Amino acid sequence: MADKNETGATVSDPENGIDAAATNGASGNGKAVTETDAEQVRSEVESDAEGSIGSEGGGSAGALEESEETAGAGDEKDKSSDAYHAKVTAKAGTPAGLVSGLIKELRPKQWVKNVLVLAAPFTAGALLQPSVVLDAALAFVVFSMAASGIYFINDAIDVESDRQHPTKRNRPIAAGLIPLPIAWVVSVLLLGGSLAISAGVSFGLLTVMAVYIAVQLGYCFGLKHQPVIDLCIVASGFLLRAVAGGAAAGLEITQWFYIVVAFGSLFMVAGKRYAEVKLAAETGAKIRKSLKAYSPSYLRFVWAIAAAITIMTYCLWAYDIREIEQSRWGIISIIPMVIAILRYAVDVDKGVAGEPEEVALKDKVLLVLGAILAGCLFLAYYL
Repeated sequence: MADKNETGATVSDPENGIDAAATNGASGNGKAVTETDAEQVRSEVESDAEGSIGSEGGGSAGALEESEETAGAGDEKDKSSDAYHAKVTAKAGTPAGLVSGLIKELRPKQWVKNVLVLAAPFTAGALLQPSVVLDAALAFVVFSMAASGIYFINDAIDVESDRQHPTKRNRPIAAGLIPLPIAWVVSVLLLGGSLAISAGVSFGLLTVMAVYIAVQLGYCFGLKHQPVIDLCIVASGFLLRAVAGGAAAGLEITQWFYIVVAFGSLFMVAGKRYAEVKLAAETGAKIRKSLKAYSPSYLRFVWAIAAAITIMTYCLWAYDIREIEQSRWGIISIIPMVIAILRYAVDVDKGVAGEPEEVALKDKVLLVLGAILAGCLFLAYYL
């Protein structure tokens, strides 16, 4: 899976769509990228936009590397350095190394996107019902288990290429902290456990989880290389999370909710891909096959259309809320919603829209707009 060029090894990054050049510091080579650009590429490659698996299973599956605790200064703080790699692999074969590797491979930071399971109960006006909250919490748990299981599978599949990557070689499986047989066993337990718990909650949640796992496995085993299909699969991960909360509690959800979430997800994923392609064009980093089929203008076309449809359908939904709930707050919520879309589009246009949750958490204006939007909807549905 790795090929060589004059600056070093390059390997496919199924999670981010970028083949990061193994420049090993890149200082003084003066050919493909500068040291600053190389560091930027490494930073972008480590932050997936899945879901991931959100990146899911590739795009979304292997999104963020957890930071290792580092002592001292210099090379030990550089994740691409041999000193840092030696420190990581020193734990291989020890119980402590296995435990820390398993925790790191679960990628708990990625679980934040599973909060989307609360979207359906919230917009159904049922979030204050204890039974609904319990079902949504279980949906959160099973999605976290399934997503982590996909991360194990993705890294097990790509273990050889990861070992040739300057930073991915520090991932638990590639670094030898987690033996491959254990990685496969844990992935089966996580995926099987998520399905078992889902079956105990509701048939609807079981169906959603079965579809999610099947789609993400297809993504890991080859669909990530298919143009357009990869966009749709990564976007579906967000949609299925939003659907899962309603399915778990057996709630009836308006059609506008599904359309808004679907095209909103496509908007974010197309923006993420646009950022990857733009970064590759500016730094010379290689990109995997599916992304080679996308031009920046095509991806701008996709996220512009998705943004327009998201805004239009949300406005229709807001007017629907006014008719059903007899509240003007649904109409008022259009204002923060549109501003939030336009604000996020600024990041997309700059080519810095990586992981959607990372962008949102780092942009204080987006956080405020999200809080205002949620407040308007809360007043519409609950007062």
